[in-house]
Amino acid sequence: MKKIVRQLLVEIGEDPEREGLGKTPERVAEAWKFLTRGYNQDVKKIINGAVFAAEAQHMIIVRDIEIYSMCEHHLLPFFGRCHIGYIPNGKIIGVSKLARIADVFARRLQVQERLTNQIARAVMDHLKPSGVGVVIEARHLCMMMRGVEKQNSVMVTSAVLGTFHELPTRTEFLKLIEHESRI
Repeated sequence: MKKIVRQLLVEIGEDPEREGLGKTPERVAEAWKFLTRGYNQDVKKIINGAVFAAEAQHMIIVRDIEIYSMCEHHLLPFFGRCHIGYIPNGKIIGVSKLARIADVFARRLQVQERLTNQIARAVMDHLKPSGVGVVIEARHLCMMMRGVEKQNSVMVTSAVLGTFHELPTRTEFLKLIEHESRI
């Protein structure tokens, strides 16, 4: 990857030997390794047994999970907030695991639509709740820095599975994630 980055610098008209760029290929290689670490992660290992028996049958939501990803079309970042809700079916999951599941999929080359579905499906498959809802609100630098250059645009995607297809459940979820934080 270092060789590729060095060549990219040459192709855009830069001198990869000039001060400030000497270690850029190494830094970029390390950054990409970090930014795409989701390819080397497995949801089951991330959960690591943190699923617990519980009598809870009410909606559980983790809101405002920061996500950072890379658009697969332009290799530019998109970032925003992910909200995950589920209704347990005898089991709950450690709260940090929901954020970690979101990161597994966000840290890959992505489109937001697929990312939203992957998170919902992973929660459904590994926890087996009655239902799952995921909403992602994100800003895409590929749309802000280039192309149409719309800096205030926000893309919103949702995925609902199981009981979240039912209108009252979906409505409750959407209302709760829009609620202003009092913390």
